Amino acid sequence: MKLEKKKEIVRELKEKFARSKVVIVTDYKGLDVTTINDLRRKLGEVDVEYKVVKNSLLIRASEKTDSELIRDSFKGPSAIAVSYDDPVAPAKVLTKFAEENKNLEIKVGVLNGKVLDPNAIKALSRLPGREILLGQLLSTFSGVPTAFVRVLSALPAQLLNVLQAVKSQKEAA
Repeated sequence: MKLEKKKEIVRELKEKFARSKVVIVTDYKGLDVTTINDLRRKLGEVDVEYKVVKNSLLIRASEKTDSELIRDSFKGPSAIAVSYDDPVAPAKVLTKFAEENKNLEIKVGVLNGKVLDPNAIKALSRLPGREILLGQLLSTFSGVPTAFVRVLSALPAQLLNVLQAVKSQKEAA
């Protein structure tokens, strides 16, 4: 590979590392091309890029990014899964795929400057998806104002009941 091509790959990877929410490093040794393409397709469905890149280029590209924390893991056959939006989606797909294909090994990941070991990535995969979490957050936000409006609307009704009771007492007396 020519030097200019290598520089271009490093520049692109550095930009991807800088924009990413999560980067997960896998060892794909023992997987055939068809299986890797199937994994790429599944990851692509959730907007995750999966690339096989030379370790020396990964090390160089990770400099001065959060991915620099995991540069020691760029050994042996390495492929990276990069997500720009949802950090849970690649963890879900990779964990499920690794359970089905024992040759895929999840090495390490980095999420917002924090290193994730394989157990942390499995725990991340058990979280609900982004849409579900946003829905839960929205229902929490809408629940508070709704309850507040109910309380405020109950006050005049209670006041009316008290006045009605006073009126009934006075009429009885």
